[in-house]
Amino acid sequence: MVWTGEQTGEFLDSAVNHPLYPLFHLIAYTGLRRGESCGQRRSDTFLDAASLEVANQIVQYGWEAGQSKPKTPSSEGGVALDPDTVLVLRAHLASQDEAKARLGSDWVESDLLFTCPEGSPLHPADVADEFARLIREAGLPPITLHGLRHGAATLALGAGVDMKVIQHMLRHSSIKVTMDLYTNVAQEVAADAARKLAGAIPRKTALHPARALGLPSGSQETTMDSPQPEEVCSDSTNPQVENFSNLGSEGAPSGTRTPNPLVKSPRSDLPGGAE
Repeated sequence: MVWTGEQTGEFLDSAVNHPLYPLFHLIAYTGLRRGESCGQRRSDTFLDAASLEVANQIVQYGWEAGQSKPKTPSSEGGVALDPDTVLVLRAHLASQDEAKARLGSDWVESDLLFTCPEGSPLHPADVADEFARLIREAGLPPITLHGLRHGAATLALGAGVDMKVIQHMLRHSSIKVTMDLYTNVAQEVAADAARKLAGAIPRKTALHPARALGLPSGSQETTMDSPQPEEVCSDSTNPQVENFSNLGSEGAPSGTRTPNPLVKSPRSDLPGGAE
């Protein structure tokens, strides 16, 4: 389950004064994984360039947690930041610097972007538990912290972002992984696009249902409507028809029709001559 854009905004508004708000904001706006956001380093965050490099994560080994490289080479890479996220992270870094100056030697230096109040690394499970508690307080449908990542991709697709761009944002190993995860969302986006296209074509007359095949009652009968096909009419005196039937029949006896190699004869081994 993922939240709608309105629900995501409602959660972020309700948690805006929480110490972990910048972390939740970053996941919701960029789709970082839980361990990646907890392990994001200050030295890999480039706010002047509105980007960050995913090169570290905090993982759990049972209950113990430790830092490591992202789980796959494709998980490493740059992530673009929107202007609002840059402002949120600037304010967060300023607050973190104030805490570091206030605590002095009691500050635990870790170079991590998000930390406990004294500078030590966050535990991913504690972050997930606090996320669940804030959801209950906000009265929103329960989702996992990883659901914020899926929500970022879903909302981006709904906003018209190309699937290939979503793949790079989430740092999937291939676009097939992205498409397998978000096929239903992509189909909904395509259906919405079709409706918008239809609405962009003004019509002066109302659309009518498809007309029934055949001629209106009382119309003059045509050759195609005749119960006897033209090909079997033996009394045709139309020279054009005669010439057409004799095409490619040089040397054949007069009045004998040479089979057209482009026309298949009905198979006698099928009932009713069906092909």
